[in-house]
Amino acid sequence: MATIKQIQITFDCAEPERVARFWCEVLGYVVPPPPKGFADWGAFDRALPAERQGSAFACVDPSGVGPRLFFQRVPEAKVVKNRVHIDVRVGAGLVGEERLAALEAECARLIPLGASRVRLLTADGENESCLVMQDVEGNEFCLD
Repeated sequence: MATIKQIQITFDCAEPERVARFWCEVLGYVVPPPPKGFADWGAFDRALPAERQGSAFACVDPSGVGPRLFFQRVPEAKVVKNRVHIDVRVGAGLVGEERLAALEAECARLIPLGASRVRLLTADGENESCLVMQDVEGNEFCLD
């Protein structure tokens, strides 16, 4: 029998801290404490060589249940659809108008944080409705 493994989800991005802080707000995650010997992450970042400053950031589920999210700076911009994306489960167990209301309410909360609404996929008899969105750097995710 396989053992349960912890996972980390890694985002390639241009501005790691900005994207990490967006996802903290979306998911209720927090920035972990800085490494020992540093008052804050800014002090840690300033101690790095210039070319590595601002190159990575992370956030964690404060309950310890969800995966760690890691954000790393890459030189290229996003140009195509994600092959993997996050589903934010705000409508789990809801159907019809009640589900749509939950999706729309969460969408309204996320847009001021920098998210963009892409399209609503309406229920089709097999799948419930979901709302496709993008984070602050254009990475797709779904409100499900």
